Amino acid sequence: MNIIGTMRALDETRGAVRVEDIYDTDIDDLWEACTTPERLARWIAEVSGDLRVGGTIHAVLTSTWTGPGRVEVCDAPHHLLLTMEPGTDDESQMEAWLTEEGSQTRLVVEERGLPVDKLYLHGAGWQAHLEDLGRSLAEDTGAHPERWTEQTPAPAWRRRWDELSPAYEAMEIE
Repeated sequence: MNIIGTMRALDETRGAVRVEDIYDTDIDDLWEACTTPERLARWIAEVSGDLRVGGTIHAVLTSTWTGPGRVEVCDAPHHLLLTMEPGTDDESQMEAWLTEEGSQTRLVVEERGLPVDKLYLHGAGWQAHLEDLGRSLAEDTGAHPERWTEQTPAPAWRRRWDELSPAYEAMEIE
């Protein structure tokens, strides 16, 4: 099983998950897939609200998490930083960096502020999300023969999360 994530403790109770992958698309296309509501809905979340720096958003992830967020940084097409559930005990930060590598683009996603005892669940979840992104991008280029429907991502995500969770649970937290 190819694991694309790492986990680390930030303190005794909170930690971070970091996942990364390389995609066969240019940086502008990957940025659009990560920031455009229509494209986000195909692989990770329905997002609405004020989609600019300082704006408040609402997200409904295919993983069933639902909640508010705030756009902190939006430096197209390289860097995005969101604070999720701002001002609550569950506040976390999701950060994405995009880097060109020839004709491909590397995406690194890190989420910080997660409960240490649940990091493995988030690691498995983020890997499943990034794999869904890869399938979504392949469909955009015609390389993926199946057509996704609005119902497809959540069940597919859940199956993959179930497969990945034991591997992430067995990993050491740095």
